[in-house]
Amino acid sequence: MSITLSDQDKLTLRTAAWGAVSLMSAAGAAGSAHKVATEGSIALTSATGLVGHVLAKAPKGVKYGKSVAALADLVLPALTASMNLLKQQDPAEADNFRSTVSVALAAAARTHQGRPSPTLAEMTRKITAALDAA
Repeated sequence: MSITLSDQDKLTLRTAAWGAVSLMSAAGAAGSAHKVATEGSIALTSATGLVGHVLAKAPKGVKYGKSVAALADLVLPALTASMNLLKQQDPAEADNFRSTVSVALAAAARTHQGRPSPTLAEMTRKITAALDAA
């Protein structure tokens, strides 16, 4: 199935995925926010299919706000909107997007020795809930 995404659709997907990595980075700041962001970013740029093509670039010009709460207000709805958009056009790409973001979350969380911190675990739960809300 061929999907046609508008520039706005692509921005929504990029904002959602790259914003999820930013949320994880903020939640992992007690350890190494840079390592969290690096691992999550590598996962996003390793994606394949249509999702991989869209996520190959981080979003430009997105204002993430001055707090984690402001970032979450932008990113969590974008995750749900991305899943809805992709489910309508190609359920396989919706699965690809969800899997890609999930791998980025796992990669970001593994930068900590042992289990992820409670803060990272809770952020992962919130992001996963936003993906599943679609």
